[in-house]
Amino acid sequence: MYKLYYQLAENPFNGTPDPRFLYLTPSHRDALAHLRYGVMEGKGIIVLTGEVGLGKTTVLRAFLEQPPPNVVTSVVLSTNLSFVEMLFLALHDFGLDPTGKSKAEMLAMLNAFLIGLKERGRTGLLVLDEAQNLSPEILEEFRLLSNLETATDKLLQIVLVGQPELKRKLNLHRLRQLRQRIMGICDLQPLDAEQVRCYVEHRLRVAGGAREPAETFSPEVFDWIAAYSNGVPRLINQVCDRAMLIGFVDEKKVITRDIILEAIRDLERGSLERHPARRAGPSQTLAAGDSL
Repeated sequence: MYKLYYQLAENPFNGTPDPRFLYLTPSHRDALAHLRYGVMEGKGIIVLTGEVGLGKTTVLRAFLEQPPPNVVTSVVLSTNLSFVEMLFLALHDFGLDPTGKSKAEMLAMLNAFLIGLKERGRTGLLVLDEAQNLSPEILEEFRLLSNLETATDKLLQIVLVGQPELKRKLNLHRLRQLRQRIMGICDLQPLDAEQVRCYVEHRLRVAGGAREPAETFSPEVFDWIAAYSNGVPRLINQVCDRAMLIGFVDEKKVITRDIILEAIRDLERGSLERHPARRAGPSQTLAAGDSL
């Protein structure tokens, strides 16, 4: 709605995990390198974790857009399923037809497929997003899949992407065999105030803005955005999107502190009084005229 008003080619703050908009903080850069290194070096099981909204799926999409050479990938997004159902989806995404097959037959099909890849100098990669939903029993089933190997190489590598609950599950004593096969866990971190500014400006540039980002967002707003969002990209997107809509409706070309505060009020619907840490910037308090 506000794209033309702010001279943008597309919405800069959509909530979809579009890799074009990925801003590589040191944490996000490390996560991408963690995935690439783990797969290229055949480490077997690779884990990426992070709180809700930090950009795990966006990092994963960026990795999958340019996977290491000779890697054939299968992605399973639905993890509230049984192991057999997820195995079916994985085989289907590898381009196989497991219809009507038993679990044993599907495992044999996967093994034959991976051996065929190996003979052609390729390897298989299975990606499980939202892996925090997997029960310990199902995680153990996937560990057994990682046993598919030759005398020298793994036939299948597995990437687990999930929320911090996944780390807690992987530390269970009953999953110690799985934990020992993981090369390490990369954990995404929230953005600091300076990274929030760079993140917002990056998204505006990717969206094809004809204006400089500083012409759209006033410099003083970024501490407020950072304090409200706690450095979580999804929340940054929400407050910036709402602020630009308010600016459009009010015919304001520059997003100021007052517009950001109004956007926060709209999003929180008055609940900011119960969240004083989000009421102001790191070293500020709201003035009397700023009451919410």
